[in-house]
Amino acid sequence: MPETATEVLLDGHRATRDRVARSILDHGPSSAADLAGRLGLTSAAVRRHLDGLLAAGLVESREQRVYGSRGRGRPAKLFALTESGRDAFYQAYDQLAADALRWISDAVGGGKAGEEAVAAFARARFAKQGQKYLDSLEQAGDGLRTEALAEALSADGYAATVRRVPSAGVSKAPVGAQLCQHHCPVAHIAEQFPQLCEAETEVFSQLLGTHVQRLATIAHGDGVCTTYVPAPGAASSHGKRQAPDAAPTAGTSIPSAPASARRNLA
Repeated sequence: MPETATEVLLDGHRATRDRVARSILDHGPSSAADLAGRLGLTSAAVRRHLDGLLAAGLVESREQRVYGSRGRGRPAKLFALTESGRDAFYQAYDQLAADALRWISDAVGGGKAGEEAVAAFARARFAKQGQKYLDSLEQAGDGLRTEALAEALSADGYAATVRRVPSAGVSKAPVGAQLCQHHCPVAHIAEQFPQLCEAETEVFSQLLGTHVQRLATIAHGDGVCTTYVPAPGAASSHGKRQAPDAAPTAGTSIPSAPASARRNLA
């Protein structure tokens, strides 16, 4: 009989395959060479495990994007977890969390009041999480707060990375950065309660002291949660910046990211 996603990951005889999948979860889309280096395996061994994960529907492959001039040969393939792959890792508390948020909504009568109650809970939760990151961000050097936030998020299991977005002009100076979260522990709950994504975006804005714009979310079916963070001074060309302690509320219009940021979307 064909193996299910959970069986492939949990079977003790497939511990190495589990390590390969976990490495992709923690580090985002990876090539076979990347995985071999991180796990201390041969490329041939990694490819055998990737073939098994592909057959089980846990990972999918795509060509690596190349920016700038491309060398000879075909681009390397990257392997990313599918939704089924993520499901196999995190399922235990999804229903409990969804039931708790639905109870919060129903307790105040549902409807608009219920949505606002869930939003208030989400803001309180992410504000508490953001408090843990303050020291790291305050110690970061000029222009490195986004990287510091990514490191803090990764420590909490979000597998976050930063990609600088170059200007399309002559200067080629970065106009901002993409904060990419390759994993979201609450993605399945956020599908039902988008207030979680909105509250997280608000906290990012507070921590970074600037408008930010969410370009994609795992909860909405994208491969990566991606947030555009303008470079210092860049936000002023799109509109007046808010004070660091005045994050946009859910539904607030946020200045559009430049086209280069959308083209480089992870």
